[in-house]
Parts: sequence; structure tokens; C-alpha cells
Amino acid sequence: MLRKIKNMRRSEAPGSSIDDQTRTPEQSAAYWWRLVSSAEDQPAGLEAPVPRAAIEALAQLVTKVLTERKTLLLLVPDDEFLPAFSSALDISLRPLCLVLPSADFAARIAMRATLSLMKSRLSRNGGDEHALAWANQMERINTQALAWRDAQEWNSSNARRDWPTTTPDLFPVRILPVAAYRAQARKRADIAVCFCCDPGTDAAFLGDRLLYIGGRTAHGKQHAPTYADEAARLRAELAQLTQEIGELELELATAQAEMTDFTHRYYRVVGRRMTELDVLKAKLARRQLEAMQRPDTAQHANEAPAVNPAMQQAQDTYREYQRQADRSREESARFEQARREKGESESAQPFRPSSEIKRMFRHLAQRIHPDRAVNEADRAWRTQLMSEANRAYRAGNADALREVATLWEEGGGRGQTSISTATGTSAQDLLRQQIATMRERFEVIRGELHSLFGSRLYELFLAARQIGRYGRDMLQELADKLDTQIKDVLAALRALGDTADPFGDSFSDLSAPS
Repeated sequence: MLRKIKNMRRSEAPGSSIDDQTRTPEQSAAYWWRLVSSAEDQPAGLEAPVPRAAIEALAQLVTKVLTERKTLLLLVPDDEFLPAFSSALDISLRPLCLVLPSADFAARIAMRATLSLMKSRLSRNGGDEHALAWANQMERINTQALAWRDAQEWNSSNARRDWPTTTPDLFPVRILPVAAYRAQARKRADIAVCFCCDPGTDAAFLGDRLLYIGGRTAHGKQHAPTYADEAARLRAELAQLTQEIGELELELATAQAEMTDFTHRYYRVVGRRMTELDVLKAKLARRQLEAMQRPDTAQHANEAPAVNPAMQQAQDTYREYQRQADRSREESARFEQARREKGESESAQPFRPSSEIKRMFRHLAQRIHPDRAVNEADRAWRTQLMSEANRAYRAGNADALREVATLWEEGGGRGQTSISTATGTSAQDLLRQQIATMRERFEVIRGELHSLFGSRLYELFLAARQIGRYGRDMLQELADKLDTQIKDVLAALRALGDTADPFGDSFSDLSAPS
């Protein structure tokens, strides 16, 4: 594909300057943006040459378009260009971009995966990066609520039918080959870019601003791909699944790591205080009950509980507080044990992976995924590498990720040479088996994300993140309130003459009063 782009630069029409070839991707994107944002209506469109690092420059243009609250239609010659575009896009903005192949089987995979990514990211409030772009997307979803509902119903059904015609409208950026655009309901965008392709008579319907990069000459097939045999088609399907599952594995690993990070801080800042408060409340209830049972205060100690409602209420209150204290201590003990078993330190750094680390993990997930194994030995090796990659990603350790990549390279990509060159029925059977396994993993990831986002703790995580954007620390605010309540209970205990350290005995004195 890189060779194709180099050939396109050589074959451009005169007018390409040295400046065009020395600009950085950011400078090229800024130049294109100036062209499309300052131009008057020009039905014929504007032209610009293909720069160096063209894919990276177009990815920068996508970021600019989303920042400016515009929509973009980017047409390319054929499906071969799409993986590079997908990998070059800003990871935090990737779910806003529909990268859609022209082959039907690949298009359905891409649409389902991207809808799942978008749903996941919206559940996470889009993340802290590019918050404005995600706020704009939330507005778009609210405005097109019916289209969003229909898209989610289609995605959940796993049916082989076409997606609703309104589904592509949910994406502010669409990147697709000319053939895929012609096969769909042809929707306009604020800005249309034709990269080394010629949409012909469709050009008038693409967008309000039209830019040709690389001239108006078609440099690709500009039609849906054809395959020499069934094995070739299966390899293409497996490649599409591998690419999309890499995106989903990154999403799942990120969400899980964020939750682990938040859970640790929650128990450290809030959970321990809640346990402390529950134990103190139980102790206070016990002391109050004991005070009522003393001869000088228990005027009706020998009466039946029904005749002494105050005593009965005190006993009920104590029992309830005691049960809550027991639950809190057990939960705290389970958490501490799980943390120790996983080797997690209380002083671990917050989970803040860079874009580079995210890209590295995604690339590894696409290359070494265990579900692409050709035999059990291959699966065991891949599983070990994937486990190391997950551990390195959660630790934000780029060096460890590079080490995993080196191990993979030194292993020669076990199994992949044989499957890429195999022919005949055996190759097709193996490819179908891998595709089936990858599809199962696809559904497992979606299910795990759904379960994660449906938990009450995740709701608390989202609330804390939202409040944090206004400069507040929700967990610390909760901790401050708990500290106030703890002080009040301690004061009540002192008023009852309890001056002992309430936690010096590890709460062992909270047995039922005799």
C-alpha cells in the first residue's frame, strides 16, 4: 500500500511543489483545512497534491474536522487503503470514524465493531481526551435517538441483514472506498475528500466542500474486491476480524484497567472509612444497649420485649449495625486478599496510558491474539504473550510491550506462515475454524463490556469522572463526609465513657453483649 502512495506522488499532475513534499502531517492537514474552510462554493472541487506521510496527514485532518464540529466523507480507491487509515487515526477518536470496506462480509464486521466501540466509549463519557468532540457526539446521538436505537437493535441481533439506512449518519466521519459509497444511500457531508480516486458523476453529491488529493485520476480498482478462491475470501474475512477485535481488546483492557484503578482508590479513600464507620456504629449501638441493660437504667429489664419497646428497638438497631459491620469487614478483607494475590501495590501509579502505549497494545493484540492459533502449542504461546501484553499495558510499561513484540518476532509469527501459504480444503477448514473462534471472542468482549458498564461501581466511576472535569474530587468529598460522621460517632462513644482505642483490637470486641 505504501508503494501505491509513492507511485501516486510520482504520477501527480504538474503543480506539486517542494513545500508539498516537506510539510509535516500536521502542516499538510492545516493546509487542506485552510483550502476547504476558506473556499467559496466550487462544485468542481479543489485540488492538492499527495504529500509525504499522506495517511498520517489525513488522520490529522480528521481530528481537525471533529474539533470544528464538522462532518467528513473521505473516499479512497479500494479496501487496501483502509487498515492503514484505521491504524493512523487518533485512538481516542477512532470510534467516531466509520471505516467501512466495500466487501459485504467485511463491512458488517466493521459496522458491528465500530458501533460497539462507540457504545462503549459513550458509556465511558468518551474519556478525558477530546472531550468536546465526544460532547458533540452525545448531542448527535440525542438528536438522532431513533437512529441510534435502531442501530443498537441491529447490532444486538447479529442478523445477516443490512444495517438500517440511518446508521451511517451517526458517524461524523466516514472513510470508505468509492465502491462502498456507491453501494449505500449516498449521504452528503460538510467536507468531502477524494484521496487518489475519482467518484465520477457522484462528485456533485459528496459534500458542501470538495477536495481532491492526488488529482482526479483513479489510482485503484474503485470496485468491490474479487477473490481468486474461497480461501482468499476467508483470509480477508479473518484479517478484518483480527483488525476489529484488536480495537475491541484495547477498549476492554482500557475499561478494565480504569475500573481497577478506580476500585483501588475507592477502597483506599472511601471504602476503609465506610468500614471504620460501620464498625463504630455497631460499637456505639452496643454501648447504648449495655447502658439500657444496667440496673439503674433498665427499669423494666425483666419485662417481655413486647412490653419494653425501647429495649427491643435498641437490640434491633445493634443487630442491624453489627451485620453491616461484619459485611463491611468481610468485603474489605476480600478486596485486600485479591489485591495481594494479584501482586498489586497500594502505591501503584494511576492508569494513564499514552497514545503510543495504546497503539502498541492494539498492534500486539491484532498480531498475537490467541484465537488465531493453529494448534494447542501455538495457542499456549500466544496466550502467554497476550497475558504479558495485558500486564504491561495496565502498568503503562512501553518497554515491556516492546519486549513482547520482540518475543513474537523472534518466534517468527508461529503458525502464520503455514496458514498464509496453505491451500485446498485443509486451509479453508482451518480458516473457518479461526473465523468462528474470533467471532465468539467478538461476542465475549461485547458481553464483558456490557456487564462492566451495567455495574453500580461503574456508575460511581462515571459520576466521579464527570465531576472531576469541573475540578472536584468526588471520592475525597465522600471521604470528608465520612470523616465528619466518624468524629460524631466517636464523640457519642466518649459521652458514654468509652475512651479506649476503638480500632486497637482490630474490631474483635464487637461480639454480641451477654
